[in-house]
Amino acid sequence: MRHRRFAAVLAAVVLAVAALGGVAYGAGLPPFAHKTPATTDSSARAHRPVAGLPRPSPTPSAAEKAPAEPTATPRATRPTPTPKPSRTPTATPTPTATEKPSPKPTTKPKPEALMSVGARTDQVRELEARLHQLDWLSTEWVDGYFGTSTRQAVYGYQGKHGLEPLGYVDSATWRSLREVSRTPTHDELYPPKPKPHSAPLDPRCTTGRTVCIDKSTRSLRWVVDGNVRLTMDVRFGCPSSPTREGLFHIRAKVRHGYSNMYDSSMPFSMFFSGDEAVHYSSDFAARGYNGCSHGCVNVRNWNALAQLFGEARVGDKVVVYWS
Repeated sequence: MRHRRFAAVLAAVVLAVAALGGVAYGAGLPPFAHKTPATTDSSARAHRPVAGLPRPSPTPSAAEKAPAEPTATPRATRPTPTPKPSRTPTATPTPTATEKPSPKPTTKPKPEALMSVGARTDQVRELEARLHQLDWLSTEWVDGYFGTSTRQAVYGYQGKHGLEPLGYVDSATWRSLREVSRTPTHDELYPPKPKPHSAPLDPRCTTGRTVCIDKSTRSLRWVVDGNVRLTMDVRFGCPSSPTREGLFHIRAKVRHGYSNMYDSSMPFSMFFSGDEAVHYSSDFAARGYNGCSHGCVNVRNWNALAQLFGEARVGDKVVVYWS
């Protein structure tokens, strides 16, 4: 039994060795050779065809496999035409709409004047007489002539009765005045003329340059070396603020005077005692002796006072007295 197994194994070994030898022989090695050929020889033999074996066909490269595509004949390229510069269309100007001028605010026309400065008529005389009835005008100015004093009286009346202050008489003013006054009598239309100031001058007024103010006659006289050059009506301070009496001198002249204390204009101011001065008064021109001052000497004749202001000098005497 053991001999059979041994023989089988031996036979297998012999067959294996024979097989290996055949392979080696086919590879060009002598049977059972133990010498390893040089690397260069094996490399050359690897590329040497073995006798009896078919030579392998060379593998075509990918470039050889692909069929050659016909090369396209280049066509002549047409020159690209240079684009012409495009013309920007000019915008047609839009006609500007003519702006309509904004309407100017319409000023209400002034009422028509029935009587105004410069008029000399019987109707003006009636106007002045009616104003005198209401203590707006002195009888001295009831003469039929529409002058500065009459204008001031009309202006004051209009302001007092809620009328438009025009300074002249329109139909509304005339209608209002006739409603609150009566028809003047002949004596009211032709009052006696005031007597000239016949009171004697104070002795202090007879020499030099003096503004001589008489409280008794309510008058101011401009006297130079005893000669009376100007005379005008004046008004004095109220009982609570009487005008001082005595001898003074002009210490300052202010053409456009103004009272901050009483918020009142004082044109042609000539100061002679503290804050007391001779100056023009629009209230005196409008209301006459119905009012009074805070101590100053009020004058209502603008033109006469303007002349006095131009002639009088700082340092000239001022005398206030009772005759």
